[in-house]
Amino acid sequence: MVDRKDATIGDIDVAMQLGTGHPMGPLQLADYVGLDTAHSILSGWKQLYPDEPSFVLPKCLIDKVSRGDLGRKTGRGFYTWDGDRAVSPTETD
Repeated sequence: MVDRKDATIGDIDVAMQLGTGHPMGPLQLADYVGLDTAHSILSGWKQLYPDEPSFVLPKCLIDKVSRGDLGRKTGRGFYTWDGDRAVSPTETD
C-alpha cells in the first residue's frame, strides 16, 4: 500500500490499530523489530515459496534497508524514533 501510495504510513497503522485492536500498526511493529529483520524473514519466505504472491519484498522496505534506515535501532525507518518511542511517520520513498 505504501509503494502504491494507496495510504500513508500513519493511516495504515491507525487503521490496523483501530480495526484489529493491536497496540501498534504493522509498519510501526516492523520498525520496532527492525526492518533488516523483516527484510531477512521475507527474503527467506520468498526463496522457499517463490510462487506465493503474499511473500513480496516491498520496494520501500528494500530502499530503507539499503540506506541503513532500520527502524528503532537506527532512529529512522517508517517512523522517526526517540529511543523506544515512535515520534512521527517518515515521508514515503
